[in-house]
Amino acid sequence: MLHPSRPRRGRFHHLRHAPLRVVAFSAAIAAGSAIAQAQTVPPQTAPAPTRPAPTQADTAAAAKAAASAAQEPAIDPYHELETKYLFGFTTGADIGIEGEKSIEFETTAAFQKLHGTYRMIEQEFEFEGVPTQNFAYELSAHTLYNSIKGVDGLDNLNRTQFSGLSATLSYMLVARGPGSPFGLTVTMQPEWARIDGTSGRRTRDFSNTIKIIADTELVPNRLYAAANLSYDPEVDKAPGQHGWGRVSTLGASGALAYRVAPKVTVGGEVEYYRTFDGLAFNSFAGHAVYVGPTMHIQFTGKTMLSLAFSTQVYGHAAGESHSLDLTNFERYHANAKLEFEF
Repeated sequence: MLHPSRPRRGRFHHLRHAPLRVVAFSAAIAAGSAIAQAQTVPPQTAPAPTRPAPTQADTAAAAKAAASAAQEPAIDPYHELETKYLFGFTTGADIGIEGEKSIEFETTAAFQKLHGTYRMIEQEFEFEGVPTQNFAYELSAHTLYNSIKGVDGLDNLNRTQFSGLSATLSYMLVARGPGSPFGLTVTMQPEWARIDGTSGRRTRDFSNTIKIIADTELVPNRLYAAANLSYDPEVDKAPGQHGWGRVSTLGASGALAYRVAPKVTVGGEVEYYRTFDGLAFNSFAGHAVYVGPTMHIQFTGKTMLSLAFSTQVYGHAAGESHSLDLTNFERYHANAKLEFEF
């Protein structure tokens, strides 16, 4: 069966719909132009409200606020520092903040007599409390190490022993601050000892050191000064001794300390001690002058370390011609205090 023949597509068949495509393209262009024209016309908006011009008072207040912000001082890293342990062997007048408690480890050492070998190291374990803003106390237990060989008047010895107990009672009379340029504190330190601190031998010893303490800030939070006066009466009786021995010692010291960094303070001190036979300065026994450096490190707000080392630079013992007193005192002494507050 014959089918009618299908018309064939010629080489130019695609041009048969060209006029329609041109018309569509022209319409698209016209529509795009209209949209673009509509977007360029700014929308009709309400006029923005006008702000009132600043008054003279507003301008002055703004200028004052800007000047105040520019003049605000930077934070000073040299904050207030407690002075109690700032000066080495010399004590500062501060006693701590009411309610504080702390434990302390204090080591005191003395070296060298006139002849032979001499070493004495005392270790104190202390608990300190500040129940009121004017009163503080310390309770201490002592151990003593003596190493003595060939020293005139002392037996050879090498021994560590529990040596005694003591307490320190401090009362602040004047607090250093805006109303007073100096602080003033008095302390009493009664002590019972079962071991003689110099010879290391058994004894019964009772003493009570009374101290007047004053300090000040020569440059606020940077340069400090302190002075101490002390009186130390003592009675003792060794086994087999008839009657009680009585001695007394007067002391005076002065110290300066400067903060080289917010947590580090260095300085120096001078100490003078004069000892007598009898509690009322009955007869002169000897005297000595010590000079040495000090250092204080405040690791944190609750942890500190204090160090001191002094050398006897002048002295004299009764009945002797030496330029140093190595009978009643030692050539060198040192002290270290480590405190933890809680």
